[in-house]
Amino acid sequence: MIKRIGVIGAGQMGSGIAHVCALKGYDIRLADVDQAHLDKGLDAIGRNMDRQIGRGMIRPEDKDAAFRRITAFVSAHGAVPGIQIAHAGRKASVSPPWLGGRPLGPDERGWQPVGPSALPFDDGWLMPRELDSRELADVVEAFAASAQRAYAAGFRLLEIHAAHGYLLHSFVSPLSNLRTDAYGGDFAGRTRLVLEVVEAVRAAWPAELPLAVRISASDWVEGGWSLEDSVALAELLGPLGVDLVDCSSGGNSPAAQIPLGPGYQAPFAAAIRQRTGIATGAVGLITEPRQAEDILQAGDADVVLLGRASLRDASWPLRAAVELGVESDDWPTQYLRARPHTAALR
Repeated sequence: MIKRIGVIGAGQMGSGIAHVCALKGYDIRLADVDQAHLDKGLDAIGRNMDRQIGRGMIRPEDKDAAFRRITAFVSAHGAVPGIQIAHAGRKASVSPPWLGGRPLGPDERGWQPVGPSALPFDDGWLMPRELDSRELADVVEAFAASAQRAYAAGFRLLEIHAAHGYLLHSFVSPLSNLRTDAYGGDFAGRTRLVLEVVEAVRAAWPAELPLAVRISASDWVEGGWSLEDSVALAELLGPLGVDLVDCSSGGNSPAAQIPLGPGYQAPFAAAIRQRTGIATGAVGLITEPRQAEDILQAGDADVVLLGRASLRDASWPLRAAVELGVESDDWPTQYLRARPHTAALR
């Protein structure tokens, strides 16, 4: 359970935050700005997706010392440092989002990505090479090794990224997995890799620490991965030791028709939670404290996860406490003189 102060949802799991993505192929340095962004009263703080194997995954060892500095800082302030591990799959070898997120060829420090099948994400994207069974075993081993390094670096919450068209998602979806071997075909074949990864990571990650899996609960494309598939997968993840299913969606097909709107993915978290009993996280266009609180109080999710909202407003949890009438002593010392007293706001 991730819980410190009831900033959101008294008696619920609390709040979580995604920080930033580290992109393979660029000289990424953890800087003081990473640290400064984190001290804002959150229950759990996650650093997103570090990648490296087959030029797409999972976490470069040379960052471990810098990570230990960050995790020590976060832990010292009473929050839980978390990390997300992933393989970018056929969506690897692209420029950073702020440079357009476009595919990069070999002359631009790019490489051939890999995936379940030789099927690019979209027109103009690089053709991925189909991974063979030996390479899939390497992927499973690399995820487990990454989990061990994450623990050694001081992280105490781990999330496996199996969403948004990255490698694990591309294997489960019939839109991107055209294989005819043991890792393709029916539901059991297409989910084999993600289940093997989860089992290996759970064995490598301390049993007393939480493990989450992020999924895309729907491809938003006819004939693609669906909510029913997600429910069936969640039923398999619980017995393997997964504590939380982080319910996102989309990202695997440019043909997706996504009905964007406030909290548009929360119904996925509600359905999976109600039908499987596993804890779920709601994410996606959840921007206001009352909106997040209502999701928790309705029982639609056990935790609300913040991404872009927290990047826009690093003090979001402190603002939420004020707006929801929670007297909190968790303000950074330097900010105490600016703390409103909630009684005066009622």
